[in-house]
Amino acid sequence: MLKIAYHPLYAHPLPEGHRFPMLKYELIPQQLLHQGVIAEENLFAPDMADEATILLTHSEDYWRHLRDLTLPAAMERRIGLPLSARLVERSRRISGGTIKGCHYAFEHGIAFNAAGGTHHAGTNWGEGFCLLNDQAVAANYLLVNNLVSNILIVDLDVHQGNGTAQIFEHEPRVFTFSMHGANNFPFRKERSDLDIPLPDHISDEAYLDILYDTLPKLIAQQRPGFIFYLAGVDVLKTDRLGKFDLSKEACKARDRFVFEQCIANNIPVQVSMGGGYSPDIKDIVEAHCNTFRVAVDLYF
Repeated sequence: MLKIAYHPLYAHPLPEGHRFPMLKYELIPQQLLHQGVIAEENLFAPDMADEATILLTHSEDYWRHLRDLTLPAAMERRIGLPLSARLVERSRRISGGTIKGCHYAFEHGIAFNAAGGTHHAGTNWGEGFCLLNDQAVAANYLLVNNLVSNILIVDLDVHQGNGTAQIFEHEPRVFTFSMHGANNFPFRKERSDLDIPLPDHISDEAYLDILYDTLPKLIAQQRPGFIFYLAGVDVLKTDRLGKFDLSKEACKARDRFVFEQCIANNIPVQVSMGGGYSPDIKDIVEAHCNTFRVAVDLYF
């Protein structure tokens, strides 16, 4: 059974008056339920990641500032959201959902978080709307509990996974792969184990050709026991922050190929949703829902 982490706080962590495209996190499960792609039993409410688990990834000083709501103003500006207890709880629940999703992925081959992909958070910083790095937190959880010995993180958001790259810079058991816009945020990139910076306005065919050539070789080389997939839909041509020219069909083909590689190599995969900033929220929701539809088609 496909399992998806979802909590109402995913979509409504901010005080009234602050506008931010988090509504998609509510609309994605609603759309999937409405279309009969999933049922209520596919959704699970995640617990909050505990402090000990968070500290496997994030520094004690940074976590204490988040927990106690004492983050310096400059660090809060870097995150881009007003810090609040609800926002911190949201981040902890996203990380908890990704961790629980890993257990479901071992059982069913794949599991989703309806939010997550907070890859701009580093060891001691938050950035780009990311407080805690959910997939990094979950990866370290798997390692410390000896649930897997080596991990591949496949980050196909339009923005480089700079926080993830920094967190695992000296961790040989985690291979970080980021395929992203060369001329996009973050403008100070970190070094992933494999970075593929792509030009503005890359086409469907060119993008998919690179992915089709790269990912099978990478899996064969690394032989990961677990894959984290960050499935951002800010690669769409319609995205106001993306700078790529990808269609929804190419985005869907991208997801299908990643899942097919996981299936062919018998590797469990946890999927977090990442970015999506098209002006029409219907484009964002439809592209994200396609990721779920492809998974249901291939796995169930």
